[in-house]
Amino acid sequence: MAEESPSRDASILALISVFRHRIKRNMQVMRVLDWMPSLSPEDKDRIRAEERAAGNVAAAGLLLQVLERAEPRPAPGLCQEFYQALVEGGYTAAAAYLDPSLMPSPSLEAAGDEGAFLLGLFEFVLVEQLRATQVAMACLEEGLFHDEDLERVKAEDARGNCPAVRELLCRIVQKKDWFSPFVKVLRKTGHEKAADALCGQENGSVNGVSAPVDEMTAADRPLAPDVVRDLNQSAELDPRAAGEDNAIEDSFGAASAMSESEASLLDENVNDTNESFMASDDSDDVVDRKQRDSPEPELCLRDYQMEVAQPALEGKNILLCLPTGSGKTRVAVYIAKDHLDKKKDAGEEGKVIVLVNKVPLVEQHFRKEFHPYLKHSYKVIGLSGMTQLKISFPKVVKDNHVIICTAQILENALQNAEQDEEEGVQLSVFSLIIIDECHHTQKEAVYNNIMRRYLKQKMQNEKRRKMGKPLVPQPQILGLTASPGVGGAKNHSKAEEHILKICANLDAYGITTVRTNDLGLNSQVKEPRKKIDIADDKTKDPFREELVNIMMKIQGYCQFNPNAEFGSQTYEQWVVQEEKKAAKEENRKHHICAEHLKKYNDALLINDTIRMIDAYNHLKNFYKEEKSKKMAVNEEEDEEEAVASKPDETDIFLMDLFYGKKDMLQKLATVAKYENEKLKLLRETLMTEFTKKPEARGIIFTKTRQSAFALYEWIKENPKFEEAGVKAHYLIGAGHNSEFKPMTQNEQKDVIEKFRIGKINLLIATTVAEEGLDIPECNIVIRYGLVTNEIAMVQIRGFQLQSIMEVKMKAKKEQSKAYKKDPSLIKFLCKNCTKLICSGEDIEVIENMHHVNVKKEFKGLYVVRENKTLQAKAADYQTNGEVICKDCGQVWGSMMVHRGLDLPCLKIKNFVVVFNEKKTTRKDMCKKWAELPIRFPEFSYANNYDFSDEED
Repeated sequence: MAEESPSRDASILALISVFRHRIKRNMQVMRVLDWMPSLSPEDKDRIRAEERAAGNVAAAGLLLQVLERAEPRPAPGLCQEFYQALVEGGYTAAAAYLDPSLMPSPSLEAAGDEGAFLLGLFEFVLVEQLRATQVAMACLEEGLFHDEDLERVKAEDARGNCPAVRELLCRIVQKKDWFSPFVKVLRKTGHEKAADALCGQENGSVNGVSAPVDEMTAADRPLAPDVVRDLNQSAELDPRAAGEDNAIEDSFGAASAMSESEASLLDENVNDTNESFMASDDSDDVVDRKQRDSPEPELCLRDYQMEVAQPALEGKNILLCLPTGSGKTRVAVYIAKDHLDKKKDAGEEGKVIVLVNKVPLVEQHFRKEFHPYLKHSYKVIGLSGMTQLKISFPKVVKDNHVIICTAQILENALQNAEQDEEEGVQLSVFSLIIIDECHHTQKEAVYNNIMRRYLKQKMQNEKRRKMGKPLVPQPQILGLTASPGVGGAKNHSKAEEHILKICANLDAYGITTVRTNDLGLNSQVKEPRKKIDIADDKTKDPFREELVNIMMKIQGYCQFNPNAEFGSQTYEQWVVQEEKKAAKEENRKHHICAEHLKKYNDALLINDTIRMIDAYNHLKNFYKEEKSKKMAVNEEEDEEEAVASKPDETDIFLMDLFYGKKDMLQKLATVAKYENEKLKLLRETLMTEFTKKPEARGIIFTKTRQSAFALYEWIKENPKFEEAGVKAHYLIGAGHNSEFKPMTQNEQKDVIEKFRIGKINLLIATTVAEEGLDIPECNIVIRYGLVTNEIAMVQIRGFQLQSIMEVKMKAKKEQSKAYKKDPSLIKFLCKNCTKLICSGEDIEVIENMHHVNVKKEFKGLYVVRENKTLQAKAADYQTNGEVICKDCGQVWGSMMVHRGLDLPCLKIKNFVVVFNEKKTTRKDMCKKWAELPIRFPEFSYANNYDFSDEED
């Protein structure tokens, strides 16, 4: 009797086992689940959770496991339903591997591999040139995309064009026979250069690396020789393996005809093609990592690096101090590998966490240091608050040996563990903590909060030791810094105390610096030429004189007599204290005048640093905002019922004073002969450097975002700079403020990448670029109008540490003083009109950072107004509205969106805090919520899900 032929479901399972990698990389699992009604809700929930936690590829792998393990095996019709879901979802490339009649030929398969390889090869060009939404819409018209593909690209575009392009590339390679239609789309949408690059036409080479010669169909295009060779080698082992993913990376690794510069370029952009836009690996892929990854570079240290690493290699807690550019991160990688190797040899589990204080540093450390050197021996992962992995941090810790993350993620996980151990992690799970830029381990910084927990556990271990109880494991601590700084100290004693305190906070036995091998260090660290140009005061400055006259009239109106010079930091300190004092005393006249004096003092500082017109615009925008706040319209009411705040005598005096002088100030600001002397010197310096050196590359460091942007505008508006070859751009931080649009992480990366490849040769940066970020080597550094923090300037060498234990004990005592108070003991007043706003009981906290008030009564006290200043400076920047006082127009904070809810997020600096103590009350003002000795309750989504829909 003939054997019964296998069922369709059994055949599909057999094909899945053979083509697992192909199938899971060529579908979007969330869309496929929509077409699988027979799959249990529990399985769907698990797969969706995996997609959120570990990415699409991992979730697709889990779906395949569910199909393989379904009972009875095979589950009748379930695999067939999966096949149909792939077809209905548009993933015909994946579906083809489950139907022998549709299975691609080896040549088609290899051509598809080459297409994916080319996208990886030229990804940096595509990310820079393509307009994601435009291309995605054209792909939809050509039948390459479905509506969901377009929606996902548009969703990413809300974060920026670069992530949207990466999403587009990730999805396009999942389509069947996609290459030629995609090139057609690129040409149709005007992206000729990108299409030429992919097709290897005359203008299609990038830095000497070109693609195949002509644009044939995917099946007919000839393969690159290296790809053919590697496919043949794979076929000797397994005929079907010729098309596997390793062909892409191996073909790149085997290329021998490239120049050194080309290889360096490709190493950064192509080496991890799948990681760039094909989502993260799942557990099945990790097993084959050694076969697929590029060769692991040899990890060795120079003599001076080994010198400073030695105490850490012996297991001691140290603060490792090496100058910028000397390879301190490489030392950290070496220490981490040595630590993990020793743990493995001892049969123990080693786990390393690398903490950074800036989001861009996560990817920088992962891509350039830890992953290349450790990937074959250990599992390495990088994540920040902007990645999808943040949801399952405990799982990430469990599944990896080295975790690189922002410190706030660890702090959140430690706090979560206090509520529910399964939702968080304990410090004891780590065997080594590496703290980058560890000079921030002071005051209320996140680093210090983490180390407080460490020191608390250490003290508890001392008690456990005395009681004969087992000790809780504690990690080794390694701090990294270019300079611990002196904390603003003005004498040697205070500077020493500051440094000892940082060591105490890190539980470090000392600072290690280079002493024996300093010649090797000096030869390695290349100091760029630094120019510090300080101009003499302008001989005549009528614009400044007018501003000073206005300020004197305001001082006379309030009878202020400050002992400080106009336009100085001392004056700013005085006026801030005066503003706080008036707010506490509920003296609105003095409070408003002090606020306006601060704006005029800011204008004087701007005038001294950059252009008069920039100072004028600063004041003009401020008074424009003040006028708009007096007529803030509540969007939930009719226009006829506009909520207006009547200006009082002080408001009228201040408004009349500015608008009476407005035309004169504007006229003076445009007179060229009164130009800032510093700008003249800066122009001369830049013109000299960029005309005599074609390869000139420089950074201008300045104090504020406003000055960085103003200098960029000044350079852009002067055609002489363009003639000299200056290609400038600004680089500022990602933190939000009400006056200037921040740069996103992706925008920062794009600017740095352009600077790296020469499309930009002059960066105008705030200190975001000075500390920690990997900015390529430059030969001009100008500190413009900047009183530099010693962290960026001072290199500490051979500092002798004494009495560390004494400072440790002092630090522990200070940390133990932290205490809690009842939120009902405080109240908040509007700092402008001093009316009672709410009690501390009304405040709730989201993710330990955002303080919101969702009480129904509170909604009647404020209106929401668009931030006109930000809109004027960046029309494409989508901001939530400002929350302002309904009576006086004082800004209280901004609206934020949390899980679909619009919530008022408050800034404590905009309120006077009233403390109700035993028999007295006292008033104070705080800059940050952390200054309050009170723990507010966590925001409850379940209790407030209808907040946005409540009726006033």
